[in-house]
This record gives sequence, structure tokens and C-alpha cells, in this order.
Amino acid sequence: MKKIIIINGPNLNLLGKREPTIYGNLTFKAYYKDIIEKYKDVSFEYYQSNHEGDLVDKLHDVGFAYDGIVLNAAAYTHTSVALGDAVKAIETPVVEVHISNTFSREAFRHNSYISPHAKGVILGFGLQSYELAIQSFL
Repeated sequence: MKKIIIINGPNLNLLGKREPTIYGNLTFKAYYKDIIEKYKDVSFEYYQSNHEGDLVDKLHDVGFAYDGIVLNAAAYTHTSVALGDAVKAIETPVVEVHISNTFSREAFRHNSYISPHAKGVILGFGLQSYELAIQSFL
């Protein structure tokens, strides 16, 4: 059985409430429940934090024992050298995901410190971006 963790960064705990025109009306908790039901042959874990160091620690904790990491570092994608270094340092492949098309937004969102070290990047497909990332590990 594949072991995959989904890690979400800052403000993604507000999905379903925050800027629904960009991020939609569905909470991540509801979406995660659907994913677990759909992929019964996968062992999932979910982690969310608004704190950069906690995200780095989680990557270190799982980065040598899982089959895949789906990472939406949110705003830290564009600012965190530490998260980029953490992804580079671990063995588990990471797929970077974003709900919105970051290239159609503010210029600062066009840069990622994670992408150079990721297996791949999926963005702009709403919450389906996560499922596409999961499928890349199966």
C-alpha cells in the first residue's frame, strides 16, 4: 500500500471561507474525506500548519519513509528558502501543488523555491490539483 502525505501551508485551513472566487467553497476537510474514499488502496496522512518551521520539521519527519508528498506550501512557496532546502534534502518525491494558477496572479507568485527540487508542479486546477499529484505517485 502506497503511503502519501498531503502537506498544506499557511491560510489553507481557511479553504471554503477564504476568497471563494479563487479557492472555491469546499473545505479541505471535506475534500480530503472524498480523496480517502476514492483511493482506498492508499494510506493517507494530512498535515497543515501556518508556521514555516513546523512545515520544515514535517518534511524532515516524513521525507525518508513515505512514497510521496503532495505539498502546497501556499505563500511560503514564494518566500521560503528553508522549505526549498528541506525538499531538496529529503528522499521522498514531492509534487508541488497550487489551487490557483499562480502565473495569472501577482508577479511575486511566479517564483517558487520548491519547484527546482520537486518531482513536478501542478497548478490552476482547483482542488483537483491535489488529485493529479496523487495520481502521479500511483
